[in-house]
Amino acid sequence: MIRAVPADAPQIAGFLARHCDMSMFALSNLAQHGMDNDHPRALRCWLRHTDTQITAVLTITTEGMAMPQCPGFVPADWAAAARATAGIPLIGIIGPAGQARAFAAAAGLTRAPASLNRDEPFMALDLSQLQPPTGPERIIPLADAPRGTVLDWMTAYQTESLGSPDPIARASAEAGFSAYLAAGSHVVLVRGETPLAMTGFNARLPGIVQIGGVYTPPALRGQGHARRALALHLGQARAQGVTRAVLFSASSAAARAYAGIGFRQTGDWTLCLFDSPQAVQHG
Repeated sequence: MIRAVPADAPQIAGFLARHCDMSMFALSNLAQHGMDNDHPRALRCWLRHTDTQITAVLTITTEGMAMPQCPGFVPADWAAAARATAGIPLIGIIGPAGQARAFAAAAGLTRAPASLNRDEPFMALDLSQLQPPTGPERIIPLADAPRGTVLDWMTAYQTESLGSPDPIARASAEAGFSAYLAAGSHVVLVRGETPLAMTGFNARLPGIVQIGGVYTPPALRGQGHARRALALHLGQARAQGVTRAVLFSASSAAARAYAGIGFRQTGDWTLCLFDSPQAVQHG
C-alpha cells in the first residue's frame, strides 16, 4: 500500500462512497476534517490501486482509530498494510468484521488489552421501508431535554456499551454532550415532560445517516421506547431527503428492536477499543 496525499481525497471519497454503508465514519471524517492535519479525527490514508481506480483504502485518524475498507484483501495484502503503517499507535480498530480482524492479526494486535472487543450485527434500512410504531410519545432536541438526566444516561452508555470506567465515562459523556449539541445530532423521546430514551446520528452524509448513541435507562427497557425514538428521528430525516440508514447493534435485544422498524442485517461490524495506544507491528 502507498501513503495517500490530500490531493487524493476526491478519489478516496469516491471509492468509500461505493462502500458507503460500512464507510460512514471515514467518509464523515474526511468531509468534515480532511487529511493529514492535527484534528483528532482527520485522516491519514493508505491506498491500493490499479491504473484506473482505487481498490482499497486503510484510514487511521490522527488520534489513532484504524478503519479498513479493503475488500478482497488476502493475508499477504494485510501484511503489506501492517508494514506500511508499522509503528503507528492505534487506539482501536473498527470496520467490517472480517477486515478489522484480519488487520488486527497482521498488525500483531489480536491479543492487545482492550476495554471493548466484539463483533456486532451490522444493519441497514431503506427509509421507504420504515415501519414506525404508533404512540403518544414525541421527540425533542437534546438541547431541550434535562441536561443532568441525559448526562447520567450518556455516562451509563459509556460504561455499558463501550466499557469505559469511571471517571473516564463521565468525562466522555460531558464531551459527547457538548459535541451532540453543537452538531444537533441527537434527540430525546418524551411522554409529556418525562424523558424516556435518546437516539441520534453519529455520522451523516447526503442521503444516508448512521445511528449511534441509542439509550434507554434500565427501568424503562422492554417498552419499545428506543424503537419509537429511532423511528421518529428517522422520519424527520426522511422528510429532509435522507433515503437510507445504517447501524451496528450492541445486543440481540437491540437488534430485535431495530428489526421491528424494518432494519435487516447485512453483515458484521468489529468494534475494538484498546486500553491504551498500541503500536502496529509487522513480521
